[in-house]
Amino acid sequence: MLGFFKYGNFLLENFQWVLARGGITYKPPHLDVFLPIGISFYTFHSLSYTLDIYRGVMGPTRSLRDFALAVSFFPQLVAGPIVRAGDFLPQLEAPPKPQNDRFLWGLVLMTLGLFEKVVLADTMLAGSADSVFGYAGPLIALDSWLGVIAFAGQIFFDFAGYSTCAIGAALCLGFHLKDNFRFPYAAIGFSDFWRRRHISLSTFLRDYLYIPLGGNRSGAARAMINLIIVMFIGGLWHGAAWTFVVWGLLHGSYLVIERLLKAFVRPTTWTESLGVKLLIGLATYAAVCLAWVFFRASDFTVATRLLRGMFGGHAQADAILSTREILQIGIVTLGMFIVQWSLRETSLEAAVARLPRSVVTAAWAFMAGALILTQGNSNAFIYFQF
Repeated sequence: MLGFFKYGNFLLENFQWVLARGGITYKPPHLDVFLPIGISFYTFHSLSYTLDIYRGVMGPTRSLRDFALAVSFFPQLVAGPIVRAGDFLPQLEAPPKPQNDRFLWGLVLMTLGLFEKVVLADTMLAGSADSVFGYAGPLIALDSWLGVIAFAGQIFFDFAGYSTCAIGAALCLGFHLKDNFRFPYAAIGFSDFWRRRHISLSTFLRDYLYIPLGGNRSGAARAMINLIIVMFIGGLWHGAAWTFVVWGLLHGSYLVIERLLKAFVRPTTWTESLGVKLLIGLATYAAVCLAWVFFRASDFTVATRLLRGMFGGHAQADAILSTREILQIGIVTLGMFIVQWSLRETSLEAAVARLPRSVVTAAWAFMAGALILTQGNSNAFIYFQF
């Protein structure tokens, strides 16, 4: 069902292209179907339940109601995080009881998630990213890089904002969902990046695809092939387009290159210094931004034009970003880096627990006020389309 609804037209278009290369003209009917809301997530939820029972990780539930709730729990159904039945079903053994602290923390997380989405992603960054990726002409290197950096921040705040709202809403209802983000732009290397970004998807692909393929048990060469296969499928899962496949293959290549470097470069004292970690972190971030070009671009023409602009490949190029937009991107990105690097070894809950209640209240009021002032500037969550 997922293949039909999500990839039916994509497969028909590529089949038409293959036939055309052989001189055969074929016009397939366009499958004018709507993508059911949440189909990727309730498919993955059902798969995790079935596969965990098959592997003996858990036993089947005797309650159809509990199974239906585990598959279709509404807060995270549209854009995640992916919730495994083994984590959720045990919480249904007894009715959830209201807890004031849990309810308040859920409201704080929902406010934080909306602040990330509405204020930071949509109001501060989305306009600049849309301008750069939607511009039909050549751009100077500064504007090209700033547009990609704006999208890197936008997609983080957009997706992390949704996940934070979902986790907060679940807490208000008495359920606990695992974190989906742990400060990914403070990652040191690409394996670290995927341990911190979209954790529910990366662990799903690891447990249900990478390990069954053999993981790293069959030698280094097979492990690298498995990484490429996993990231290829991870890219295709995000959307029925070859640009998403290239994005996935790029991240697969990054992981392979990192594994090769680790095999030849042994850790020493100097590699553990903060300065070296920051340099590796910046290199990781730059490579991730290059991959984001294919994720955001509507086609390869746009991606190629923007990549040429990022490396100064246009003889005559335009500057389209205003000083205000440049400052917005710079301030939000710098603030994001400071927060994520400061908290990379801890969690948001632990950091907030150390703050005085007055500081937490002031921050909560600030976020709520900013949401009120920027209402009407928000767009649909980016991951809704996937």
